[in-house]
Amino acid sequence: MSHQQTHPGRSQRLITIGALCAAPLLSGCSKDLGLAGGNFDQSSNSIMTVFAPPSPVEAVQWATDPYDAGKRQYGILLLAGAPWGGEGPYVKMYAIAANDEDSAVRTAAIRALSLHGSVEHAPQLIAALTTGDPLTRREAARALQRIHSEDAIEPLLDAINPSNEDEYEIRREAAVALGQYPTTRVVLSLISALSDRRLGVNDAARQSLRTITGQDFAYEIDDWVEWSSTTGDLFASGTPYEYPVFARDKTWYESLMFWYEPPNEISGRPIGAPPIQLSDSNDAETDDNTQTN
Repeated sequence: MSHQQTHPGRSQRLITIGALCAAPLLSGCSKDLGLAGGNFDQSSNSIMTVFAPPSPVEAVQWATDPYDAGKRQYGILLLAGAPWGGEGPYVKMYAIAANDEDSAVRTAAIRALSLHGSVEHAPQLIAALTTGDPLTRREAARALQRIHSEDAIEPLLDAINPSNEDEYEIRREAAVALGQYPTTRVVLSLISALSDRRLGVNDAARQSLRTITGQDFAYEIDDWVEWSSTTGDLFASGTPYEYPVFARDKTWYESLMFWYEPPNEISGRPIGAPPIQLSDSNDAETDDNTQTN
């Protein structure tokens, strides 16, 4: 197998971050691997060894392998899916890997940042949305559903425009992400996206419009345009945005592991999103209750 040539400085950074990440693992984190059990005896003939993933230390070594992009990608995904995958050293690793020379590694790192990143990583996600390959751009659009940044609005608006973005899946994910930004331009752009030639984009734009405005005129662009042009406050009836999550049932082989549950998430507010403002009526009701008590 041929080895890729790697810049010495980059290799040193990978080795250093790998050492930082391995330290907590060697001190006991290996007992808490949340990926279908990391404590199986690899020498056993038990059928359960089929489901045993690499050990945590191996995952760190793979994620920082300077020669094998496939190992880096898989290692990052393993770490990102672990309960402790959001600890500081790992997040630093994901941020470094988001600039990897291999697109598959960059895509895995963007996914890891979507799970464990913060507002400080928004520039990397925006850069991936605007300059990455299709898979990376799609992952960046999904990540921007979970991390709030006003700087992402313009790139997301560009991404739902078929004149700028050929991949409909990216347009769809960008339309979902825009549901957290109640601005007039976002509303008008989402209305325009209802005419997209792909139904998935139409559905995402409609859902975001419902979230932002509290209205639902289905896919009737004329009705949306008339309403938006004659309404003083477009956002008076809007509802709080929560990012979508993927959920699935157990596969047939996972059903054999009665203790294992698929790592399904619970939807929530994006990182960095402004606090939800109570309406005047709710504020008044709260004041009345306070005075009564």
